[in-house]
Parts: sequence; C-alpha cells; structure tokens
Amino acid sequence: MLADVSEAQLERAAEQLVVDGHHIVTRRVDVTSQSSVAELADFAGSCGRLTHVVHTAGLSPLQGSVEAVLAVDLLGVALTLDEFGKVIEPGGAGVVISSMAAHFYPPMDPDLERQLATAPTNELLKLQACAPSVITSSQQAYPFAKRANQLRVAAAAGIWGQRGARINAISPGIISTAMGRQELDGDSGQMMRAMVDSSGTGRIGTPDDIAAATDFLLSPAASFITGIDLLVDGGVVAAVRTGGLALTGADSSP
Repeated sequence: MLADVSEAQLERAAEQLVVDGHHIVTRRVDVTSQSSVAELADFAGSCGRLTHVVHTAGLSPLQGSVEAVLAVDLLGVALTLDEFGKVIEPGGAGVVISSMAAHFYPPMDPDLERQLATAPTNELLKLQACAPSVITSSQQAYPFAKRANQLRVAAAAGIWGQRGARINAISPGIISTAMGRQELDGDSGQMMRAMVDSSGTGRIGTPDDIAAATDFLLSPAASFITGIDLLVDGGVVAAVRTGGLALTGADSSP
C-alpha cells in the first residue's frame, strides 16, 4: 500500500509498480492531520496483516516554512508512530526516515530531549522549544525535527514492543533523490559536495542504499534491534567528527 499527499505523484508511483508486477493499493494522506493518519492506519489494517510500515514523508528546508517543516517532519512522524503503533501486527516492524542532519544538531538539554520524546502528540508543537522565537528558520527547523524523530522513535519502541513489534529510524546522508538534488543545487550545495568528497565512500548515496538498510531493519535479521537510529551516510558524519571536514555552522541540513 502506498500513501501520499499528492494524488498525482501517488498515481505515477503506483503505475510504475504495477508495470513491474506488483499489486498496489493507494490512499491519499495528510501526515499533519491526526484523523487522516488514523484513517490510513485503519485502512491499512483492513487490507490484511500489517507487518511493515515505512514513513518517508518530509520537507527539506528549501521546501517549506518553519511551520510547514515542523508540521510535516515532526508532527507527521509522531502521528504515524501513534496510529500505526495501534495496528501493527506482532512480529512486525517499522522504519522512520530521519536525516544525518540530526547528528549535527547541537546537544540538547536532557529535559528537553525527554519532552520531545514523550510529550503527548497533540501538545508537541506547543512546546516552548518549537516556538517561532526559538526556531527562527526552516534551516534550523529541519535538523531539530529530525533529531526529535529519533527521540520519538526511541520512546515508541516500548509501546510498539507491547504489541510484539519493533520501530527504528534511518538517517540518510546525501542521497540522489529529487529532494537531494534540489539541496545540491541550493545554497548548501558546495558544503554538501565537500562532505561527500571527505567521506569514506567518496560518493553520493542512492535510493537503493537506503532501501537495503530499510529492508534489513524490517527483516528477522534485525529482530533484536529496536528504538535506534541507523546512520546511512557513506561516512560523512565520521569524517566531520574526526576532523576530516569542518562544518561552518550547526544548521547544515543535507
């Protein structure tokens, strides 16, 4: 089953998968709406045994305002964890796509981390840490939201575990997707290319790299892994943390 806010994009993706021989069910969803996500989760559960959930919806800093980025990238993930955590089957697993940008966000106060991890979802965007006076740009909102994703996943692991299911996050690095190419062509493109050049692999990632990591975390091979974030960045963060590359600011958001 595929879900997307754009019916046109949803139709294009489904058509290609059908051509490849897959049976596809589609559904429009707005991840910023609790009722929309709840309806999607209920519908998914009615289609058969719901054993795998992958949440990929997100906006880059170039694609939305502070409010939009927080609504899609932060609230959308929290709602998905809540609603699909109610219908995931025993033995099932989920993956949330975060970002390596979260690994560059400045360290948070432990009390703030607990708030972001455990605040009721309907109160999440009301936290002082999400206020316009604190989050002043989409370039800041993006890594903040992605770091919060990792915290929400960690907290959700216990709840999903009560159903015998697992939930993890993946933090992709610089990946050759439409969003990634847009970022490469933007203001941060020069720094992103320097990151790639300094990394252990020396290349931009592919969607297949992320798909393979997702497949692993959803598989029985990862049955003892839950509540973690898997960094799939080709070695960029390792290079930055060990002095191979110096970032010019904390708000870099590949």
